[in-house]
Amino acid sequence: MNEDFYTDLAHNSIAGKLLNREQCRTILTSNEIELMPLINAAFTVRKKFKGKSVTLHVIDNVENGHCSQDCQYCAQSAVSKVKIESYPMKTDAQIMQEAEMAYNSGAFRHCLVFSGKGPTQERIEHLAGLIKEMKQKFHPMQVCVSPGFINKSQAQILKEAGLDRLNHNLNTSQNHYAKICSTHEYSDRINTLKAAKEVGLQLCCGVIIGMGETMDDVIDAALTLRELRPDSLPVNYFLPIDGLPLKKTIELTPEYCLRVLCLYRFLNPSVELRVAAGREVYFKSLEALSLYPANSIFVKGYLNVKGSTFLETLQMIKDAGLTIESDRSIDELLKKEESHTLDKDTLKTIEELYPQVKT
Repeated sequence: MNEDFYTDLAHNSIAGKLLNREQCRTILTSNEIELMPLINAAFTVRKKFKGKSVTLHVIDNVENGHCSQDCQYCAQSAVSKVKIESYPMKTDAQIMQEAEMAYNSGAFRHCLVFSGKGPTQERIEHLAGLIKEMKQKFHPMQVCVSPGFINKSQAQILKEAGLDRLNHNLNTSQNHYAKICSTHEYSDRINTLKAAKEVGLQLCCGVIIGMGETMDDVIDAALTLRELRPDSLPVNYFLPIDGLPLKKTIELTPEYCLRVLCLYRFLNPSVELRVAAGREVYFKSLEALSLYPANSIFVKGYLNVKGSTFLETLQMIKDAGLTIESDRSIDELLKKEESHTLDKDTLKTIEELYPQVKT
């Protein structure tokens, strides 16, 4: 492809023009599309709407396991045999302490994630109290909650408590959804998102790539998200943990993962696009390039899976020539995190200096 193709791609996205399906497939698969010019075009769009800053998100897994749903990809689901640490909802003191830790680490947004199909009315009221306290103590850090299915009146209570954003992922296309979950409908997810939007909550809604979906499923999900207009769009990559019913069915290469991010940026130009779970596994040596289409990232791991260290993530952001959206500078946070020095653990051992061929 010549330079005009990539220039037009960026300019049309910024202007809000919708890619057709053939263009989407071309971006995902064509050998004629060169990766670096594609990433540069996506970065042009990202920079127009989001500048060069990265928002840091910290997840608090408030409740783990005990879920009645049969989502095939989830370690907390009723059909999972993954040996996770299951526990009921944390105490208020624990939740507030972890919010303080997120604030002190420079997090722009703190995400409270619950397991289960949805909250009781009692839990909604309880959660509203926690949100109020969090917003008072840790301003300007924003709060996001992933509570499961909720209705409009419940969303209104959370909104009035000061909640900034509600998370509820689509995960895949409507066509593919029945293959990964049977205990609820795709429409249940859509209805929760609409309820949150109706009361004025920001939406966080994304996908998981690599669950056996087709190319059309990847495109359909992106187009559905464009219609929903979420404020935040996390792109996760399926991690086939031992014990999950869902097994690895698609080979995710670093290039393909980057192409997916670029496509989601072109189709959702102004969204806060987050490179989420799986980045450390699938992007490999190209991980830093993910922050050119994406402008948001999780730090300190995910729900049940560890991620890169906070120091590694901060250093990657700085090395990429980017900044963070925080009331603390990236250099201040790096200085706080840096504790390693050149010591005996850094120096090579005699065995490493004199490697022997094992027979």
